[in-house]
Amino acid sequence: MTFTWEFSLSDLIESTLRQRLPLLDEPHQGAFRLLNGFTEGLPALAADVYGQTLVLFTHKVTGIESEKLLRLACEQYTRLLPWVQCVIGKQRSAETTALKRGEILFGDSPAQHVIENGIKYSVDLMMNQDASFYIDTRSLRGWLVENARGMDVLNTFAYTGSLGVAALAGGAKHVVQIDRNSRFLELAARSAAANHLDLGRMKCRAVDFFVGVGQMKKNREEFDMVILDPPYFSITEKGKVDLAAESGRLINKVRPLLRDGGKLVVVNNALFLSGRDFMASLDELGKDGYLMLEECIDIPQDFTGYAHTQKGTLPADPAPFDHSTKIAVLRVKRKHPSPN
Repeated sequence: MTFTWEFSLSDLIESTLRQRLPLLDEPHQGAFRLLNGFTEGLPALAADVYGQTLVLFTHKVTGIESEKLLRLACEQYTRLLPWVQCVIGKQRSAETTALKRGEILFGDSPAQHVIENGIKYSVDLMMNQDASFYIDTRSLRGWLVENARGMDVLNTFAYTGSLGVAALAGGAKHVVQIDRNSRFLELAARSAAANHLDLGRMKCRAVDFFVGVGQMKKNREEFDMVILDPPYFSITEKGKVDLAAESGRLINKVRPLLRDGGKLVVVNNALFLSGRDFMASLDELGKDGYLMLEECIDIPQDFTGYAHTQKGTLPADPAPFDHSTKIAVLRVKRKHPSPN
């Protein structure tokens, strides 16, 4: 890759910023995407805001090329957004873990929390190769706040637990969050405490998905809602996750944990799995009448790109979804409902 575009980078940044002006108002506490280069003309770059911290990601470029792109983008954004206090550059294709987790390019104090729909979420922007808080599931967090009241909720592959915290903030009766990494789950506890939520109603378990689900089945635990938001591909000694080739297998793993009439929230972020193929897999699972699609949840436009800024197409057509992050809410019917 060569930087023949470097003199038009400022035009690209300014044009995409114009579409996001309503998100740029004070007090600068939210989290949103400033540039999705993959859909807006520069696949090598993405830019996200977390409070007053800007996080820049480079993709498929390394070394001097990646560093130059980060430097130029940092200069442009700090000129246009004088309220930005810190800029972190993450090189997703770098060979070292340190470069993937990020380096501070400007300032020295990354944001430690963001506020979304009045809920405070703790973040650790350099803990991992991403930024510890997924912007593309903002609408899902809003949906959980509106729909989880009074429910027992299980959040699998919880990561830093933002979805479970949203459910708890929405009045869920009890939330269980499971993830293999206890460090990630510590952020979930911090988020709950920051919102003065009852920590007695949230349990975090550092356990592999396959082990944890097996234990819950053995203990006959049941939930009104299960959230399934796995990585697109993962292999551990306990099992494999492959959302492109086996998107239905994990759904069948958790179905027995749902009470009759319960909701199963499924997130599939496989870039090369089309929306049509994903829907076909859901139809196949529901052909016996015990699993029904209730609704699809869209991804925010700042993350997908806007009509005036989108260029090119995704590798696989996500329709009827609006992005490769595909979110479906399913209603589960039990053949033999458990007695109340």
